[in-house]
Amino acid sequence: MSKHVAVLMGGWSAEREVSLRSGAACARALESVGYRVTRVDVGRDLAEVLGRLRPDAALNVLHGRPGEDGMVQSVLEILQIPYTHSGVLASALAMDKALAKVVMAAAGIPVPEGLVVSRAEAARGHVLPRPYVLKPVAEGSSVGVFIVREDAEHPPQELFRDDWPHGERLLAERYIPGLELTCAVMGDEPLGVIEIRSELRFYDYEAKYAPGGSVHILPAPLLPNVYQKVRMLSLTAHRALGCRGISRSDFRYDDRTGDESGLVCLEVNTQPGMTETSLVPELAAHAGFSFGELVRWMVEDASLDR
Repeated sequence: MSKHVAVLMGGWSAEREVSLRSGAACARALESVGYRVTRVDVGRDLAEVLGRLRPDAALNVLHGRPGEDGMVQSVLEILQIPYTHSGVLASALAMDKALAKVVMAAAGIPVPEGLVVSRAEAARGHVLPRPYVLKPVAEGSSVGVFIVREDAEHPPQELFRDDWPHGERLLAERYIPGLELTCAVMGDEPLGVIEIRSELRFYDYEAKYAPGGSVHILPAPLLPNVYQKVRMLSLTAHRALGCRGISRSDFRYDDRTGDESGLVCLEVNTQPGMTETSLVPELAAHAGFSFGELVRWMVEDASLDR
């Protein structure tokens, strides 16, 4: 009998729409390679729904909270349903960008200089010399991220919004000029490195998910030692945070340095996007895995106590 997979998608995070697209693509791919699939648009009754379904495995393609921060992983552990991607601790740790930076720095991974500030502090005045970046401590897909330019007289006015939805803790970091790079780890193997170029303001939510919002160059046109350094740092970050299955690490590279010293790791994504414009399927294809093979690998890698 074919394995029954619950594809967890949607949810109520700022990244709901992307998750629904990821989930739809993965569900179709799983059905095409012979799995029995139930699509689950995750609500607060998830434990009840899964308790009724009793799938053999859960393919977690939720993005943001609560699917990427350890909460859904905890539910799956309690219900004893094997699941894809990282476990409770690694998910919670990677989602908190400030704590993840501490762990990565301790593992020898270069990270941007910065500090955690309250939304009120960030709104009151510049918390770092310009240019700098402000981002929510626990959001993904560049949601709520601002680049404060050198000529900005005051911080982003959006920070004063009464309906600000991205939490009261912000990470302020030095802006790093240069290239946007990303590398995925699949199991214990780093894949290739993509350079992302966007005509938009920066590689934000629109650039990530709008058709034509960005151009992906694979393999990234880097010096061989820099290319391999990105791969090595991605694997080191994956291991340092305790990730499992697939993760994706994002980097900035100040290529004016001409060597590895210009690399910094911005964050590790434990639930990378799986849409038609996503980076991980592209990296997997470059390594010889079709989309169906990639999704099948993820499901067969599902486990508990991760």
